[in-house]
Amino acid sequence: MGLFGKSQGRDPKDMVTEWNHKLRKEGYQLDRQINSIKREEEKIKRTLKEAAKKNDNDTCIILAKEIVKARRAVNKIYTTKAHINSVMLQMKNQLATLRVAGSLQKSTEVLNAMQSLVRVAEISKTMQEMSREMMKAGIIEEMLDESFEIDNSEEMEEAAQQEVDKVLYEITEGKIGEAPSVPPTQVENEHEPETLRDEENESELEEMQSRLAALKS
Repeated sequence: MGLFGKSQGRDPKDMVTEWNHKLRKEGYQLDRQINSIKREEEKIKRTLKEAAKKNDNDTCIILAKEIVKARRAVNKIYTTKAHINSVMLQMKNQLATLRVAGSLQKSTEVLNAMQSLVRVAEISKTMQEMSREMMKAGIIEEMLDESFEIDNSEEMEEAAQQEVDKVLYEITEGKIGEAPSVPPTQVENEHEPETLRDEENESELEEMQSRLAALKS
């Protein structure tokens, strides 16, 4: 390692340690963002309740949309944290491999996670620099540009409206908005005899098993 490793570049162990440090730092910043968004959401909830008492439905709808945006933002951050944790776990595996094989190994898991992380605006600069270092170290291959997104604006709008209705119903305790809808099959099944439901479940199970058998063959 002294002759062929450090003399040609940085110590792989030091690189992995530095990457983990940066990843932890980004994770802490994301935690602060989550806490900040949740605090803001609580303020909006209080304002929405006051508007509901005044029967100001227009203001309630606007505030409910802000809550939906906040919750989506938090979910997106949690997904980002999951990718960061995945890379950190793989870095631990790399250190174990380094002790045995003496070199860092390519990792599809790291590649996939980094592909997602470089598209997150808040941490993209750090992740781009890290991905270039990982490419030089031989852990990942050149990443593809997958920055484009499929336009599902109509479906998103419809889903957003349903979320707004649920938020209004939740925060105003049913005075505004609509309760989450129950699937029709579930309502119908509540009135069916137990024996009939058991027979249907067995029939579905047999059908699934036959499909699986066909796929295996």
